[in-house]
Order: sequence, then C-alpha cells, then structure tokens
Amino acid sequence: MKALLNTITQFEQLATIIAQRIARLLCAEVLVLDRQACVIASSNPKLIKSSFNHIYPNIAVNYLRVPLSFNTQVGEVIVCQSQNGEVISSRLVQELVELVINQTTVIDTLVNQHQLKDKFIFDLLHGLIDDINVTRYSKLLGIDLTPPRAVILINNDISQQLQQENIETEIRQWANRTICSVVNFFHLPNDTICAYLGDGEVAVLKASDTKNLGIWANNGDVPEQCSCSWANLTALKRAARALLAYLQEETGLSVNIGIGRYHPQIRGLAQSYQDARAALSLGCRIAPCNQVHCLDGLGIAAFVGIGDERTKIELAAYLLSPLNHEPDLLATLDAFFAEDCCPSSTAHRLCIHRNTLSYRLDKVNLLTGLDPHHFDDAVQIRLALLLRKLSTSDPIGTPHVQ
Repeated sequence: MKALLNTITQFEQLATIIAQRIARLLCAEVLVLDRQACVIASSNPKLIKSSFNHIYPNIAVNYLRVPLSFNTQVGEVIVCQSQNGEVISSRLVQELVELVINQTTVIDTLVNQHQLKDKFIFDLLHGLIDDINVTRYSKLLGIDLTPPRAVILINNDISQQLQQENIETEIRQWANRTICSVVNFFHLPNDTICAYLGDGEVAVLKASDTKNLGIWANNGDVPEQCSCSWANLTALKRAARALLAYLQEETGLSVNIGIGRYHPQIRGLAQSYQDARAALSLGCRIAPCNQVHCLDGLGIAAFVGIGDERTKIELAAYLLSPLNHEPDLLATLDAFFAEDCCPSSTAHRLCIHRNTLSYRLDKVNLLTGLDPHHFDDAVQIRLALLLRKLSTSDPIGTPHVQ
C-alpha cells in the first residue's frame, strides 16, 4: 500500500510539472487528468480536482488530448487553444510531453544528478539497461561513451576501517574523496565516468585507447596478433598502479584495484566490469592489500577461479600469443610436459642437445614472462596449451569456442 501511495504521489508531482511547463511553453491552458478524467494538475489551479466532463463546456471548444503514463499510472494531458492564436499540433504536444517526462523522471525525481549517474553506471555495468536508454541517459548526463573504455574497479572494505556510527555517511564521503582523486589523477574534466556502486566499490570507465593512455604506453606492449580485448592492457595496468599509489597517499586507506579488459561496443563495458570484478575477487583472496589485479596476473588462480569458459580460453590465447610464430618453442613445450618436465628425456625426445633445450625454454620465459622451470608458471603454460587444443581448430591466437 505504501508503495502504491508513493507511485500516485510521484504521478501527481509529474502531472503538476507537465501542466506548468507546457502551459508556459505553448501559452495555453493545460490540464492533466487521471484515469477517472479528474483534473489532478492544471495551469489554472481552480480546475484541480474537478471533473473534466463537468468543466469542459467552460474551458475551450478546441483542445488536444495526449495520453500520459508513468509506472502503473495512466492519464491524459489536455492542451487548450493557444492564448496568442498560434496553431498547436498534436505532434508538438506529444513531443513536449515526452521531453518533460524524460527530464522530470530522469533528473527532477532524484535527489541529485550524482545519484542518477551512479545508478545509470551501475545498471550499465550489470547489463540492466537497454541500448535506447543507454544512449538517452548518457546524453542527459553528459557521459561520453564514444571512446573505447575499460573498467577500473577500486575496492575498499571501508566498513571494517570505520566506526559503526554514521557508517553510511562515512562510506559515501570516502567514495566522493576517491572519485575526486581519480578525477585529479587522470586530469578529467569532470567525474561523469566515475560512480560509486555500493559495497565499497568505485568504478571508473577509463578511456583505454592509445591516445588516452599515452604516458603509460610503450611500443611492444601488445603482442602481435593479440586479441583486441587485451590491447593497451599493459598500459592500463601501469596507469592503475600509479593511481593506486596516488589514492593511498590521498586517502591514507588501503585500496585494491581490479582491471577489466576492453570489450567492443557499449555493451562491452559490462564484460569489462565482470573481468575487473573477477580479478579483484580472486586477487584479494590470494594476495595482500594495496594491489592491482588483472586476469593475466592471477596465475593458476585465474584458470581455477574463473567460471566463464570463454574468458579462460581468451586468457590462454593471450598468454601464448607471443609464441604465435614460434612453432619450435610450442613443440618444445609439448615435449617438455609430455616428459614430465625432465630436461634429459625431453632433449632425447626432440633429438636436440640439452643446451638447445635450455635456450628454447629460456626464450619462452623471455617472450611470455612465464618460466617453464617454475612450477606455477609451468602449470599456467600447460593449462593454456590444453585450453587452446580443446577449444579451437583455428591457428593459435584466434580461438573459436565450439
């Protein structure tokens, strides 16, 4: 019952705004009726709570009727003849009503625009908003989603570091300070791409193209033929590490950061958020605080802890991508694992000298950053090779999920 009363109250508030704004724009008398044809709002206060059928002969012969709906409530907007003699088209009235509804429901009914921005980004990252509303709300909020963007997720279990009194206020203050620090660090014009998601999480929709990561990007960061979802990831991680140090200095609190890959199109932001959240969740369980976590830096935990099969396949292809044009090294690794990582038997199997084997394994380490002599690295390589073989018949680096 309380929810119903709140909906009716919001509908009446919306009706009042529509009546006042459209009357001012069109220089005409405007009424808003409920489903029983009772006037619930009007530019003429004397008509409110009257029956439209009762007052109709007294107000105008010519009028336009436009349907109105909000949540579960329906009604009509009545626009009478213009007071300055101008002809008013029903199409114009319809567009004005829709414009006022959009502006009112999107901005006027929330406490402030920051709350709307936070809700919009939350819905966007959780896939709860359709493409039409993404475009409409991003324009209303001034959020530019044109550049390719990846998600930087800043997490702090702030509730464990604060006293229980006024904890919600303190958490919000922490989020605001964090967002302000992010804006200053990246020299952003405003905070429209940052949002507090709740539970100690601040999301940053960071432009991840080379232009916007220029000071952190180096030549050779992206392996040849690497999937676009990993492009500029190395530069993004450098930026995140610098941001982490800046946040620690500014806030004095321990912070963890998760990095999501870039995924194409606006819908890709939800995938990038899932990457960042998975990396953050796993990373915080296996590493101390004040770290930057990304899927490619989680080691064996990424292959064990990530549930999404496609993500694991893409991670395997990325880890092996520096070996795309090194068939001898791939064959050497296959033989090395087939011989239980025994150098002598591997060299014998390949008909090469042990020094040649050592050279090849060192080259694998140099190219991939993973050392086949070290257990954890060897397991990663082995799992990546298995995932590649099980998931694709295409050339390495271009996995195809069956």
